[in-house]
This record gives sequence, C-alpha cells and structure tokens, in this order.
Amino acid sequence: MTTRYKLRQALFSIGDDFWIEDHEGRKVYKVDGKILRIRKTLVFEDAKGKPLCQIKERLLTIRDTMVIEDADGNEVAAVRKALLTPLRDKWNVNVKSGHDLDVQGDIFDHEYAIKQGWDKVAEVSKKWFSFTDTYGVEIDPGQNHILILAIAVAIDMMAHNEDDKKRDKDRKKEK
Repeated sequence: MTTRYKLRQALFSIGDDFWIEDHEGRKVYKVDGKILRIRKTLVFEDAKGKPLCQIKERLLTIRDTMVIEDADGNEVAAVRKALLTPLRDKWNVNVKSGHDLDVQGDIFDHEYAIKQGWDKVAEVSKKWFSFTDTYGVEIDPGQNHILILAIAVAIDMMAHNEDDKKRDKDRKKEK
C-alpha cells in the first residue's frame, strides 16, 4: 500500500521550520531550516526531534546540487537538475548505495514522478489537496520514505530558488 504525505510548497526558506504530515494529518517529520551557515541546510527530524538526515547545498558546482546526508553526515544522495531538458523538467538523483533515480514532470506545478529505471517509486502532486499551497508525496511500498521526502524538498528548494533568480534577472533587464 502506498503512503501519502502532505507538504506546503515554497515554505522552504532557511531559518524556517515546517512539518510533514501523514495522510491523516499527523505531524510525522519536522524539517528544521538551519541559519547562520554558509550554505543552505535543512535537518529532517522525527516527531520527537531525533535527526534522521540533512539536506545541504553543495557550493561551487556547475549545476545547482543538493546533497542528502544521513544522521551521521555520510552522503546518501545528490540531487541535480539535468543539463538538457528540452520539453519537461528533469532531475537526476545519484544514490550512493542503491539505484539512481530520475525525476521528471512539471516541477513548478508539483506534478511529477520519481522513477527507478522505468518503475515509478513515488509521485508528487497537488491534485490530492484543495489547498493551493499544499502538495502530496505518495511513496510506493518498500521505498525509503525519508530519502524520497528529502528529494522532494531539495527539488522544491532548488526549483523555487531558480525561479527567484530568473525573476531577479528579468527585473534587472527591465531597468
């Protein structure tokens, strides 16, 4: 049976904390936005405050990259936007001790799939919720829920950061 989680979009600014809820509305994971750091860092915790993983911005890379580390600081995965994406948004997730994942769909509208090869392992969608600022992450059985949720948060952070950069660039051109 798949498991569905609820997240609020575009609330991932550094210094902000937010909760990820299960399908029944229970707060199951807290994401703590750490401040006073050189790079963006978010820490995933269980409901009791135990650290589970963290997402860190990797600096000095050609493409925006977020690294997901386990609670001990070991790299678990790296999330990057694909270089060539002519028709749809595509992201690559290099998993250190497992199969790599591909993310493809409409990232900005939160309608995309996370796949391992041809198999869908998770889906992100706004269609399950009537709130415009809420989206769901539905994860198939046997998957690492923390990793999949961290991937969704990392992509949301990078996509909105990229959108903000483009908007700032367009404003400068107008002046």
